[in-house]
Amino acid sequence: MDVERMLRQQRRMLWATAVCFAVGLLAGTVALWGGTRPFSGDGSVLMPIAVVAGIIAAAAFAVSTRMHRAGETAPMPTWQAVVSDVSTVAVALALVGVAGLGVLLAGEVLATGLQGLQLPAIGGGLLAGVASALGGRFAFRTGIRLSTRDVASLLFSFLVIGTLFAVLTATDTTWWDRSFSQLGIGAGGWAFNGTVIIAGLLIATTGSYVGRDLHRMLGDAALRGIAVVVVAWSGAGLALAAVGLLPLDQVPVPHAIAAFATLGLIVAAAIATTVLMGELRMLRALTVVLAVLIAVAVVLAFVLRMLSVAALEAVVVGLVLLWLSTLVQLLGILAPDESRPSSRRSPLRA
Repeated sequence: MDVERMLRQQRRMLWATAVCFAVGLLAGTVALWGGTRPFSGDGSVLMPIAVVAGIIAAAAFAVSTRMHRAGETAPMPTWQAVVSDVSTVAVALALVGVAGLGVLLAGEVLATGLQGLQLPAIGGGLLAGVASALGGRFAFRTGIRLSTRDVASLLFSFLVIGTLFAVLTATDTTWWDRSFSQLGIGAGGWAFNGTVIIAGLLIATTGSYVGRDLHRMLGDAALRGIAVVVVAWSGAGLALAAVGLLPLDQVPVPHAIAAFATLGLIVAAAIATTVLMGELRMLRALTVVLAVLIAVAVVLAFVLRMLSVAALEAVVVGLVLLWLSTLVQLLGILAPDESRPSSRRSPLRA
């Protein structure tokens, strides 16, 4: 039975890939109609292709969600259904960003070897079709069974893609001597700032799915503790989004406050999550190591002046992603796959 179900899903993914290619080809050709365009530079084909690929990825995710998880929130109380629906919308928005920035990053890399290339509308349409097929397939697969591991993987992918694109397009080539926030300054700052904003949205969404898995494991008795976990992750996500919304060159003090708030709330969220999963010695040990190493890195950067702020940020992000990847792997092992509707009208009341 499982084999037949998996084969059926593969057939649907192949059809989804084909449909995304065809729609991307048509939409890309229409968007680029009117003469040849350069592959890169001013008026290039990349931005229209990125927009088409992003929209099609979101549509593929929506269709897949409707096909495979329709009615999932029907037996849930209103608050639980709202959290689930908002999280799903956030994932769809993130998929738009991943597909769009993925196209721009690939184009930026290829542009060094394709200088002077001019593409007619149909050529650009073919590229849009390929990008849409790749992004649509990934989005359709994500919608089949949206797990915490999938959301975390989306976060990791988006951070890497967005940051690399921001680095490649940075106008200040010495940004690394100060901080990553330097990438958000100037005309090209939208890439880094947009990445940080959507990454914040994804961190909050990851927290929501962590809460979902904890509820599946622990039930309604742990709802108050789970609410603390979700609020802490959501606060960290909002603080990170504020880092992108408050550029360093325009509002340096609020930007710095948002950055430190992000760090503090992530540590608080990690501790709160570990407390609820207290029986797992592995996670307890890893959380202690995370907190200690972050504290050491902060001292090295701000007290001993042995690390630049950019190096500190890289170390902290790496440690947090390592901790988070371990957490979602553990939740994937321990949390049941079946949805667990709550029997409470509010997560804070019995």
